[in-house]
Formats: sequence, structure tokens, C-alpha cells
Amino acid sequence: MQYSFCLNLNNEQETQNLAQVLAAHFPRGVIYLIGDLGAGKTTLTRYLLQSLGHQGSVKSPTYTLVEPYQVNGQDIFHFDLYRLNDPYELELMGIRDYLDTANALFLFEWPSKGGDEIPAPDLIINILKSEDELSRTATLNSSSAALQHALEQNFTHVG
Repeated sequence: MQYSFCLNLNNEQETQNLAQVLAAHFPRGVIYLIGDLGAGKTTLTRYLLQSLGHQGSVKSPTYTLVEPYQVNGQDIFHFDLYRLNDPYELELMGIRDYLDTANALFLFEWPSKGGDEIPAPDLIINILKSEDELSRTATLNSSSAALQHALEQNFTHVG
């Protein structure tokens, strides 16, 4: 069964709260982060990594395509495919080596540019900026009943 949950993120604290729920219920798997430039994909990723225990800085892998992290013995790979011209470039950069990592968390920004080279998502997060760009609306789609329940307990569903 597929679940969908839509919530408003009116400030960074609410984004951080969402990241904490995600960290508790989604420490591994494949997450697609969808949204325009400046929507908050990397901000959500930073808070997610911090919620999982990462102490250092988190930067957007726009120019490197991937930023690997090791957090409490777990591998986390943050991909930003924005500058990708062809999905085959992922093959050339060795994406299979990353994807062969067991029990890892994979975060993909701009997943539409990855084509068939990236795995199907376990969770899709679509972030939309408000017209005044002061708040965001996040829509989460997954098959996790536990995540859906946690979202319902911690946030107000909108839309």
C-alpha cells in the first residue's frame, strides 16, 4: 500500500522536526528529494544527517555528484544529479560501487536526471516553495505504514 502525507514547513525548526522523524523511521533505503533550486532539499538532508548522528558540515554535492558520509558505522550517500547531462555519466563515475553498499542510505536530489541508473525510491519527498519563499510544503510518498503513523502523530496533514 502506498501512503501520502502533505505538511507545511513554516521554518527551519519544522524542517528539523521532519528530519528527526525520517531518521527514526528511515535510516536506510533510497530517498528521492524533488524540488526547485532553493526548495530546501539540501537543508532537509543536513538535518537528516544530523539527526542520524553526523557532527560535521553537510554540503551540496552539486559539483561532485556525490558526498559520502559514515555516521555511526552506517554509510550514507548524498547525490545531486542537477548537473548531469546523461544518466550514463553515473555509470562512468562508478555509481554501482556506491549502490552495492549494503544497508546504506541513498539520498538523490534531481532523481529524474538519473534515469534507469538509479534504484527505485522507498520514499519520495517533494518540496514546494511558497510564493513568498518563506515556507515550504512537503509531500511524502512511501509504502511505510510506520512512517505514515509517525507523520500523523507529529504533524498536521494539509491539502
